[in-house]
Amino acid sequence: MARVRYGARTEAEIAETRAKGAALPDIWSTGVVAVWETDPEVVAAVLPPPLEPTGRPLVRVAISKVDLPGHPLGAGSVAVAAAHGDREGWYPLVMPMTHERALTGGREVFGEPKKLGEVLVERDGLTVRASLARHGIAFVEVRGAVSGTLPLPGPTERTDFYFKFLPAVDGSGFESDPVLVHCLRREKVRRLERVTGDVVLRESMFDPVADLPVRRLVEITLGEKTTDQRGRAAERVDPAALLPFLHQRYDDPRQALDAPPEGSAV
Repeated sequence: MARVRYGARTEAEIAETRAKGAALPDIWSTGVVAVWETDPEVVAAVLPPPLEPTGRPLVRVAISKVDLPGHPLGAGSVAVAAAHGDREGWYPLVMPMTHERALTGGREVFGEPKKLGEVLVERDGLTVRASLARHGIAFVEVRGAVSGTLPLPGPTERTDFYFKFLPAVDGSGFESDPVLVHCLRREKVRRLERVTGDVVLRESMFDPVADLPVRRLVEITLGEKTTDQRGRAAERVDPAALLPFLHQRYDDPRQALDAPPEGSAV
């Protein structure tokens, strides 16, 4: 009998898959990063407990093209500065990706708020334009011109915070206590340039980053970098405290809060 592809894998095959995942080569991306100061009360409002604001109300948008062999990827993130105890990092609100392969691992393993979207990074001479779009709306756009080369930083580390959870089958909340994840990202840069420009935020009911207004632009850069990541479950969190923020993850939160009617079928 031919192999049934939905059948169980052997221990050797599982081990081989793990080994291949652990031995990935450096994957380089070209992308734009913009950082700005917004209103402190806005940052405080979007952070689920136990995350807290840092001493500076920063927003960071990263928009990149990733050189995946055979699967070129557009990837983006809009995040606010956050702290968990004495560890500071970033709490992403939305992470658009251009294909499903980039969604599954991030969402299911780390709890990343990834969604399918459109990602644009363009350079024409010195002119640079990058944007993130969903549902036909480019809800964030960074535009400007390269104005100089920046010194290369050494290897750096950054922490991103995610909440990993599973909505309850009966629509009552969560199946078990959600987990706050610390994701440590280690980054190497091989090219970095300064961009003089601006950030445009457009109204979108699905991705309301317009609620994070640009009060003072800190920097815009264009760079080539490679990043790896390792995550850990930092702590279980109070389901009742996280539930009011569940809508951040879904375009229609009723999908997670409403139990299916009795007798419904696919």
